[in-house]
Amino acid sequence: MVDFKSCLPGLSDGAAAKLHELKPLYEEWNAAINVISRKDMVAFEERHVLHSLAIARAMRFGPKSRVLDVGTGGGFPGIPLAIVFPEVDFVLCDSIGKKMKVVRAVVEALKLDNVTMFHGRAEDAPGSFDFVVSRAVTRMNRFIPWVERKIASTSRNPWPNGILALKGGDLNEELSEVSQATERIPIAQWFKEPFFETKEVVYVKLH
Repeated sequence: MVDFKSCLPGLSDGAAAKLHELKPLYEEWNAAINVISRKDMVAFEERHVLHSLAIARAMRFGPKSRVLDVGTGGGFPGIPLAIVFPEVDFVLCDSIGKKMKVVRAVVEALKLDNVTMFHGRAEDAPGSFDFVVSRAVTRMNRFIPWVERKIASTSRNPWPNGILALKGGDLNEELSEVSQATERIPIAQWFKEPFFETKEVVYVKLH
């Protein structure tokens, strides 16, 4: 079991408890709808929940921020981030209906009233956002055109509005294709498990 409070300074007891509730919820749903690979369920808290929380180490979203999770799949990184930041509004977007069904059930079970779901394309999600988050959706030069028009012009957080993406492996070629300012933040500085050795949070400034 991952000690979320030691991994994320300032995490409340209530939020830590909700993060630990995720695994049994996903085990139950995964038996009916396969949203997470069976081998990943063994290390679920590390590879899905803690990995998502690397974004919370990179950026402490301010109250009333709006965050769009594009290609949320089973709800990552959006659901763990929504637990950690209850004063931030999250919209979880995916084009695959069966995955959104699982996301909706988990959100309802945990009573996350700061989360809404959007079944469709990122370009069609209503409203504008301070940040877009994602995990291994597509190459950044394809991803940016999907979301750049969804970014609000006024920034309320420590960094200007943009993208915070969870990425892994050799990113040099992928990020060389991007004209916008980027920053790469190694996750291994916070989380020491071997899984995170090649994982990064990639920030792309869009305003």
